[in-house]
Amino acid sequence: MAVASDVTTRICNHCDRAIPSSNIDLHYAHCSRNLEKCKVCGDMVPKKHAEEHFLNTHAPVTCSLCSETMEREILPIHKGENCPQRIVTCEFCEFPLPAIDLAEHQEVCGNRTELCHLCNRYVRLRERYNHESRCNGIPEDHVGSSRNVRPVEREQGARRRQPPEYSRKRLLFTVAIAGIAVLLGSLFFQKTMETGPVV
Repeated sequence: MAVASDVTTRICNHCDRAIPSSNIDLHYAHCSRNLEKCKVCGDMVPKKHAEEHFLNTHAPVTCSLCSETMEREILPIHKGENCPQRIVTCEFCEFPLPAIDLAEHQEVCGNRTELCHLCNRYVRLRERYNHESRCNGIPEDHVGSSRNVRPVEREQGARRRQPPEYSRKRLLFTVAIAGIAVLLGSLFFQKTMETGPVV
């Protein structure tokens, strides 16, 4: 036998729920004495657990990695995607490091080279995937390269350019000046130690 559901209801002024009219007075007395509406989410929470509800659900939390304060709901996303101190791995060497250091590390790491075993060319790690898709497997000594020397130079045995002589003189001069500065500094320091500290 089906029961007719034409029971009249009234809205509780405290919790805003529809309550059968016959129970509204009893419900309101219990509801207003024991429950409290959360000011953040609007949930009805037992009064004795209201502070615990706020601390566990809505209180700002601090990221254990970067010490930034945020809402609790955002913390998992922050730690997984946005935290500058989250650990990520370099795409070139798979070294784990903080995300804030990744760009600088990959700038250096991506410039390292590895030998392509198909064409015997050294290829930057950052260009490796493009190279592998374009590599035709012909060794470098059969392929014209901008690094190859011209035939005339090859026959004559191209000479390397000698570094200019003045750079050695400049280096010796710089070392001499630095030595004199150190000597004067140590003499001055020794003199001040004998006479007492300069005020």
